[in-house]
This record gives sequence, structure tokens and C-alpha cells, in this order.
Amino acid sequence: MPLALLALAVTAFAIGTTEFAAMGLLPQVADGLHVSIPQAGWLISAYALGVVIGAPLLTALAAGRPRKAVLVALAGLFTVGNLLCALAPDFWTLAAARLITGLPHGAFFGAGAVAAAELAAPNRRARAVAVMFSGLTVSNIVGVPAATLLGQHLGWRATMLVVVVIAAAGTLAIARLVPALPSPAQSGLRHELRAFRSGQLWLALATVVVGCGGFFACYSYIAPLLTEVSGYATGSVTLVLALFGVGMTIGNVLGGFAADRALRPTVCAAFVLLAATLALFAVTAHARWSAALTVLLVGLFGFAIVPPVQTLVMQKARSAPTLASATVQGAFNLANAQGAYLGGLALDAGLGWTSPTLVGSGLAASGALVAVLAWALDRRRPAPAAVEPAVVVPAEAEPAVVAPAEAETAPAAAAMTTA
Repeated sequence: MPLALLALAVTAFAIGTTEFAAMGLLPQVADGLHVSIPQAGWLISAYALGVVIGAPLLTALAAGRPRKAVLVALAGLFTVGNLLCALAPDFWTLAAARLITGLPHGAFFGAGAVAAAELAAPNRRARAVAVMFSGLTVSNIVGVPAATLLGQHLGWRATMLVVVVIAAAGTLAIARLVPALPSPAQSGLRHELRAFRSGQLWLALATVVVGCGGFFACYSYIAPLLTEVSGYATGSVTLVLALFGVGMTIGNVLGGFAADRALRPTVCAAFVLLAATLALFAVTAHARWSAALTVLLVGLFGFAIVPPVQTLVMQKARSAPTLASATVQGAFNLANAQGAYLGGLALDAGLGWTSPTLVGSGLAASGALVAVLAWALDRRRPAPAAVEPAVVVPAEAEPAVVAPAEAETAPAAAAMTTA
């Protein structure tokens, strides 16, 4: 299992580097293609649009096919998309290539999360999902700063070519190290869509859209906050932002560990702690050392939500988790758009550079309320009489539900959670 999960993490590392490094390379891209920096910013939107379109579309097209083959194909498409970006002769070709590159993002993380859960023991599935997502978090510590530095010295095309090499290595590693993961007995688009009859699934997605918007409201405007309020020099911001990546990595590990023991409480606690930290940031931002520490904590609590909520969605989707799991990535991107927009409104209203952190605190607190409501409703509903064979995720307060093949071997485990 560890090597198979590492193969998934390598591709996740490449995806994270591609997604976030573009923000630091906008000046180089704008200069090289003779466009303004705001216009170059459309490349970020093009990637996000690709994620939103590709998550349900490619997952639907892949329904019923063996998971390993799907993962190899998605990683391969991502590699090709990055190669097209590196070779793009003009801005609009690059924008189209960025959209293509974003298409497999959500579908890969959706299928990858399900595959990681299948590779793990029933009481370790949230941690397995966290291992895969560790590639995304580590990219914010190593990949993004290194890619930005490389792009500043050798040009943005060199950065994208390096990502092509990493993505190709991830694709080959998946083909080599991930064992055969056949499609479930019941598969197909119609079967996957059945998962969306669950009100709990919709509540889980709503928790992501509302609550995780708090993280992105802060992250979108963190650089000017650090320079204008905390007093950091522009050149030091990259180092401080690396603390976000450190916090995200720690939170990813802790979130997966806690979710395997108490799923719903982990989701609720992570949102409450994120809301409190974002509110505190409006005060701590006025000193360099306290701002740096708070940046670390925002990353920690913000990403501690991811493994529990991803696991929760797979749990509530029961026997058709792949499309629902991919939809979580679309929900995160909606949260990104919402958080950035509302944080920008606060700035336009003249409320100051710390106002996005307060907006984020309110969104995170709202996410906590939705999570608590969903938990209360889930505890009130009667236990189902029978459950179809599925990727099984133990529930937090209920006996673990296991597929027939696991019935004698799966330990009675504690519960898991995801945001």
C-alpha cells in the first residue's frame, strides 16, 4: 500500500505545483506574452474552470471502467496539458491549454481518494486519503517556491517543462505500483448519480462550499496583508507563505488521523478552530512573529478539513462514491471563488487589509453550523436495513459498515470525518 499511495501523491504534487505556481509567475507570463498582469490572471480562472467542468464530465465518462486505468488516463491527460502549456505560442493558446490541464484535476482526486480508501484497511482509510493529498500540501512547501524561483531565472516555460517531467513520472508510477482496482460490480453513470439522492451528501458538499470559503477569503489576499499590515518585505512573503504549506501538511496528517477515530467531531472541530484562528488573525497580523505563527495555524486548520470531508462524502455516497468524491473538488473551487469574491467586497468597501480574515472567520463559522446540523440530522435518522457493497468508510458513532468480503476481518473501528 505505501508505494501505491506514494505514486498517487507524486501526481498530486505535480497538480498542486501547476495550480499554485501560476500565481507567482504571472509577471513573467505577462511579460513573455505581452499582456497585462490582470489579463494573465485569467490563466488561473481558466484552470479553475477546467476543474469545475472536468470533475463531473470526466468522472461520468470513466464510470464503469477499472480505477487504475482511469487514474493512468487522467494523469496522462494532465501531463499532456502541461506540455501544451509549455509550448503555447500565444496567450489564448496558453489559456486553452490551462483549461485542458485543469480538466483531470477533480476527477483524479476523486478517483484517487476512492482508490486510496480501497487500498487501506477499513480503520485507516482517512489516513490513506491524507497520504495521497500530502502530495498537494508538500507542493506548497517545495514545489511552488522552487517553481517560482526557477521561472524567475529561466522563464515560465522551464517551470512547466519540469512539471511535465514530474507528472510523467507520476503517471508511470501509478501504472507500475498501483495494483489492479477493477470497477465495482454495480457501475455506470446512472448508478453513480444515485448517490446524489442522499440529503447528507448535499449537506457535506454545502459544508465545503460555505465553510472552506473562509480559508480562501484569507489566502487570496494574504500577500498584501503581510506587506501592508505585518510589515514584511515583498521578497520575504514567499518564505512566510511556505508556512502555509507546512501548516497544510501537518493539518492533512492530523485531520486524517483524527477522522479515523471520530469523523463528524473532526469536521466540526476543524471549522470551529479555523473560524477562531481567522478572527484572531485580524489582531496578530500587526506583528511579524505573530502573523507568521497565525499563517501556520490557518494552513493547519484549513487543510485538516480535507481528509475528513473527502471521507465523509465517500461514506454518504455509499456504493457509488467516485462521482461524489470528484464533485468535492468542484465544491472546493466554488469555495475558492466565493471566498475570494466576498473578501474582495470587504476590501472594496474600505474595511482594510485585515477584513478578509474576518469575512473568512464568518464563513468558517457558518460551515461549522452546517456541519453540526448535518451531524444532528444524521444521528436522528434510523439506521439503514441493508447497504450495497461499496468502498466502506466507518461511521463515527455507528458500528462500521463493511462489504461482505470484509465482514470477518474488518476491526470494529472508531469513526472518521472529512470537511
